[in-house]
Amino acid sequence: MTDISNELGHETQSAIFLSEYILDINESSGFLNALTPEDQKTVRRMGSRSTFSKGDCIFHQGDSHTGVWIIESGRARTYYTGPSGREIILAYWTPGHFIGGPEVFGRGRHVWSADALEDCEMLFLSGRSLERLVREIPDVAVAVIQGLVAKGTCYSALIQMLGTRSVSERLRQFLLILADAQGRQQGGKVIIDRTITYEQIASIVGATRQWVTQTFEKLQAEGVMEISRSEITFVNVSALQGS
Repeated sequence: MTDISNELGHETQSAIFLSEYILDINESSGFLNALTPEDQKTVRRMGSRSTFSKGDCIFHQGDSHTGVWIIESGRARTYYTGPSGREIILAYWTPGHFIGGPEVFGRGRHVWSADALEDCEMLFLSGRSLERLVREIPDVAVAVIQGLVAKGTCYSALIQMLGTRSVSERLRQFLLILADAQGRQQGGKVIIDRTITYEQIASIVGATRQWVTQTFEKLQAEGVMEISRSEITFVNVSALQGS
């Protein structure tokens, strides 16, 4: 079985992370949209435009914090690398979210890394600039707090899943999250574009690529899902929910 395509889907897609519950963290994605037009101009004037090509490193674990990047187009992932070199994906972030926390004011060092899943345009705000904006514009402070709450929720949910669920349960829950965030109903089935590689799925649920491949083959044999070159079709979503 071949890998799924490594391109993530469309601009309307939700941020994705592994959670016990299917949570909507996109409420925190309107960092700039929550501001008045005049305040948006102020934020942009104090920031700088950054572009990243697919696969580019945005920041690396251990680097000094310099500020935050607000995603305006494209998608980025955050991930942690253990001493053995093994990676675990923390989340996929979509337009409107910012990355670069938790030290948003540019202090300390990054405790995880981020890279571009596709070509990205971002607005970079240095820690000093963001601290000034927070002091001067209350809505910016609210947006920062909401973003940090979303990230705290995301990473707390991940820890809970890793600590309390088996790898099989984590995979099935992640498939439900994908179906909910990216799926479209068609004839009683839920269909999603093939938007993520088996290796990436393994990194999210804490498994090996080989195990993910074998489990997908089993789920296909059980009639739970079908996989083509371009789509994943969930034939029996209730089978995932009931497992």
